[in-house]
Amino acid sequence: MHYVIVGNSAAAIGAVEGIRSVDPNGRITLFSDEPYHTYSRPLISYYLFGKVTEDKMYYRPLDFYERQGVEARLGTKVSSLMLGEKMVVLESGESVSYDRLILATGGKPILPPMPGRELEGVSSFLKWEDVRGLEKTLFPGARTVVIGAGLIGLKAAEALVKRGAQVTVVELANRVLSAILDESAAAMVQESLEEHGVRFFLENTVSEILGTEGKVSGVRLQDGTVRECDRVVIAIGVSPNADLARNTELTLNRGVLVDEFMQTSVAGIYAAGDVAEGYDILYRQKRVLPILPNAYKQGFTAGVNVAGGSQSYRGGFAMNSIGFFDLPMITAGIVKPEGDEFTVMLAADKARRLYKKIVLREGKIVGFIALNQIDRAGILTGLMDKEVDVTPFQDDLLREDFGYVYFPKEYRQQQLLKGVLEGERS
Repeated sequence: MHYVIVGNSAAAIGAVEGIRSVDPNGRITLFSDEPYHTYSRPLISYYLFGKVTEDKMYYRPLDFYERQGVEARLGTKVSSLMLGEKMVVLESGESVSYDRLILATGGKPILPPMPGRELEGVSSFLKWEDVRGLEKTLFPGARTVVIGAGLIGLKAAEALVKRGAQVTVVELANRVLSAILDESAAAMVQESLEEHGVRFFLENTVSEILGTEGKVSGVRLQDGTVRECDRVVIAIGVSPNADLARNTELTLNRGVLVDEFMQTSVAGIYAAGDVAEGYDILYRQKRVLPILPNAYKQGFTAGVNVAGGSQSYRGGFAMNSIGFFDLPMITAGIVKPEGDEFTVMLAADKARRLYKKIVLREGKIVGFIALNQIDRAGILTGLMDKEVDVTPFQDDLLREDFGYVYFPKEYRQQQLLKGVLEGERS
């Protein structure tokens, strides 16, 4: 059996390990358009400002491919699929046959067609190559405009500030981190970033990147404002990298649609990670779940099933554990509920930048925001994942010291909560 995996991040590594859990001897060929050993993309901002060294970037040991019996063709791009012939076509023109195929191509940066995007000094902020290019050209005081105030844009801004750059962030929405924070929490985060020198232009965007002699010299905003700068980082967002699936028999929405076994609409072809739309147990629909733990779980499930095993992916939910400078946060699930079926609980202390929001539906936690006090947030994600009815101790959820001691005795004794308690201890 010849398994071909396209991709080399969390979902692809999960797929390799899933295959090997069932089939220790089958041939595995992995293709990646990046030339690097598998690495953790969330670490690229830490690499840029020196918190993480190159040897700490890798997602698996350097002998991973050898130990797993994987032919890793790094720096080799797959340009198209021939599903009828069971072949992948490489950019070089070479065709490689497969018996089973897993697409783990991840996401790609959203790059709007704005004038000046081709100028020297413009980059995205998604891959290791992006930050390698930045670190070579940054200098103290470099004037940098970051387009986008989402997770990627703000991690880029933080890293750039720590490298001594002057940073301006331009965001079309009315607040930072609009996908994962409400207005109150976003205001606290923005205030913290501003204290570290980041300047924001909200409800605005870059209409044109200006240049002189082929290099970036500034940006013109939608409102006509012109800002001089030396670098522009485009971090508007990420979309599923589903290009290979287009114009094939594979069914697409935003990403490649898969069933509970991670199989696509074509038998023998699976998809996992940011390229796929899996089941979101909180929104109760198929959605892209672009976070590393979900990508790995989906990849492992795909690997097990592609090798002849039987394992289902029950679904997951979006969760982000992140921090900017000295302000940590964890958000998960539905944080901006709409509808009468939701109950929202809030506790805030602006002076201490403490914020806790819990969203309930049918007596179960379906989302939360925790700023600056996150030690016990893991227990909330455990309750969400186990779909525990928290009604008996609902009034205790906002306590600063909330923990399993507030559970009714019978709840603590239930095997159902075993994973929750382990999550808190970790």
